[in-house]
Amino acid sequence: MYVAVKGGEKAVKHSQKLVAKQRRGDTRVPELSTDQIRNQLGLGLDRVMAEGSLYDETAAAEAIQRAQGDLTEAVFLVRAFRTTLKRFGTSRPVNTTEMTSFRRVSGIYKDIPGGQILGPTYDYTHRLIDTGPAPDENGTGVSAGTHPADSDDRRHPAPGMSGPAGRQRPDKAIPPLPDKLPRVMDILKKQGLLSDAPSARCQETGHKSGEDLTRQPLTFPVSRTLRLQALARGDEGFLLGSAYSLQRGFGLDRHPFLGELKVGIATVCFTPPELGFEICIGRIRLTECVMVSRQDDTHGNTAGFDTGYGLVFGQNERKAMSMSLLDRSLSDTDKNAEADTGKAAYPAQDPEFILSHCDSVESSGFVQHLKLPHYVDFQSELVFICSRGNDPATTQGEK
Repeated sequence: MYVAVKGGEKAVKHSQKLVAKQRRGDTRVPELSTDQIRNQLGLGLDRVMAEGSLYDETAAAEAIQRAQGDLTEAVFLVRAFRTTLKRFGTSRPVNTTEMTSFRRVSGIYKDIPGGQILGPTYDYTHRLIDTGPAPDENGTGVSAGTHPADSDDRRHPAPGMSGPAGRQRPDKAIPPLPDKLPRVMDILKKQGLLSDAPSARCQETGHKSGEDLTRQPLTFPVSRTLRLQALARGDEGFLLGSAYSLQRGFGLDRHPFLGELKVGIATVCFTPPELGFEICIGRIRLTECVMVSRQDDTHGNTAGFDTGYGLVFGQNERKAMSMSLLDRSLSDTDKNAEADTGKAAYPAQDPEFILSHCDSVESSGFVQHLKLPHYVDFQSELVFICSRGNDPATTQGEK
């Protein structure tokens, strides 16, 4: 991101003091704590961690507090903090089939192995602002601040617990969730309607196990591994708008379907070189999405279905769905390039357009740098306009 130029040091210091004063707000109101942000602004916290490429709830909460709720600025703060951390190795790839899912739905089958798990979601709530007291764990109204802060388990709900998430009373009416749920996509694979095309495409585009977008610049053509990394930390609004354009006729030629959307807790394991055996180092909250769309028997393909994939930190359902739609669209572009059928017809099918502009830190910096002094550039524009106006040949030609 662009940073401010030198100059006006005294004015800059005064501006920083005003920011601190504005961030604190009315001193008669209790200061917002990072624990409150972690426990009550969980979805905003998840977005900052996803776009900041760092799963650290404390750092994300402090960034949101410092940025006064500006999530784009908070993402920038988390990215900056991430550069100070030492990398000590690579964990084992997370197996999402072993994820403890507290939300799992599919749009292509009414009944799925393991059942539909609605879980905590705003999908079935009335879009009304309730000005009354917030409901407690029993569903009755209580005034704000009545209960002490829950433990950090709120971000990692356990199966069989009532309410959206957190350490709450066990609800015997809700059966415990299984630790492992079968993939809905396996149904299509058993019927021969879905191949392992995504992994094949991954190999065709030059997948390497050590590829890390946070440690190397994005260059084109890009492998599917780096593409998914770029989408996973891309700006949710940009991905959502781009995916929406596909559905509005600027890309996908047919209606996509939600194969499976899953939100849960996955265990991260790592093998330290000094130990030589695997240990579990933590648990993270993930959202996984697989989109399905029909594939015709053209360009050497077998008639059936193709998929797009999305996996992001936290409970980021819109982003995971948008990511999977764009992955499917950009995979089609890979096929077109291999078949020499020309370039992408629409923006959401162009890897360079999507991946080069989805980063919120880059795009925000490039736009906001316009607030910095541009006196010299503007003077050159004035000189150019004046010289054009005083040039008889130019004036005569325009006439």
